[in-house]
Amino acid sequence: MIDKIGEYHVLGSLGKGAHSTILHIRRSADSKQYALKIVPITSREDDKFLEQAEHEFRVAQKLTHANLIKIHCLEKKRALGFFGVRELRLLIDYVKGKTLDQFKIIPISKLIQIFLQVAEGLAHMHRRDIYHGDLKPNNLMLSVTGEIKIIDYGLSWIKGEPKARIQGTPEYMAPEQITQRTVTELTDLFNFGATMYRLVTFRNIPPMLSGQATLSTNAKAWQAMLKPVRDLNPQAPMLLAKTIEHCLAHHPSQRPASVLEVRDVLKHMADEVRRNEDERLENWDWSAEETSG
Repeated sequence: MIDKIGEYHVLGSLGKGAHSTILHIRRSADSKQYALKIVPITSREDDKFLEQAEHEFRVAQKLTHANLIKIHCLEKKRALGFFGVRELRLLIDYVKGKTLDQFKIIPISKLIQIFLQVAEGLAHMHRRDIYHGDLKPNNLMLSVTGEIKIIDYGLSWIKGEPKARIQGTPEYMAPEQITQRTVTELTDLFNFGATMYRLVTFRNIPPMLSGQATLSTNAKAWQAMLKPVRDLNPQAPMLLAKTIEHCLAHHPSQRPASVLEVRDVLKHMADEVRRNEDERLENWDWSAEETSG
């Protein structure tokens, strides 16, 4: 691995995507750390990755929220004798932590706080008329300080712009993403519901997509296959379970009206979690703790 790129020292690799490598780098001038996403462009077939990276950067410039990853700049590298771009580099905020799919178990009380942060980030995107389109556990980064960052805007859609292809990850896609090739606030809510379902129950929702890029079952059959959250995890609070299932309604009109509605429910639950923790600390027998020490 190379040890230096321009004014940055390479500290290591943070992972690989479908057509990218992400490096952990440190700027020499001030020791500030970043993630550097490198996208190679080796043929005309790779032009779609060029367009996706340019789109991701353009989306990121419209967003300013603590729970949304910040992309600082986009650099296009060209080679001598090569008329096109041979490599793209995206300079991204470094987050010391892991994506949610890398955790085996996250306590319900912590998940509620995580889900609230996701809802806050989504609400900011939706206020800017931007829809993520691919919300899932491995696009949610949890820092060591407990802060969530929504990452990867490559499949995001800006309202009013043309869009021709199916977007998303099959295990999390809303039915109308498949049938109508649409991405909206309500498809983001379905993706969010599928993400919460996976993290709370340790299972994916029933398959929505068949091999022919069509719905595998009709609405009634799919809804019947969706096991209730509390059947799979009795520890899940009833309100959380109902909220997840509400987001997973097959028909968009039966989901919450907006992510703000979900955020308010999650905020209520997070406040309750904090109150319970405060009460537990108040009732803790500190003298017994000192004696045992």
